[in-house]
Amino acid sequence: MPEDPERTLEAWQDSMQAEHAAAIANPDPEETHRIEGITQVSYRYSFAYDADDDCLRRVDRTQVDDPQEPELFSCACGVRGMTRTEAREHLAALTD
Repeated sequence: MPEDPERTLEAWQDSMQAEHAAAIANPDPEETHRIEGITQVSYRYSFAYDADDDCLRRVDRTQVDDPQEPELFSCACGVRGMTRTEAREHLAALTD
């Protein structure tokens, strides 16, 4: 009888979540640990048409929003996709 694809997916997800939790709770003391987060900021660009070269040339750049705090964090050791709480737990586990 063939395996149920949904059950296989659920088992894989459970396994990945367990590995992720273990990596957060048990950081490798030999690795470099530095928490990082990425956020995007939008800019508005203005262009002028250069008839001699038949091209657009950027003349201005204005930031249109402020950087927001990232929602997901990663560590230089390779652990990715952590919440702020998980990132704190990851670093705190180094001192335990």
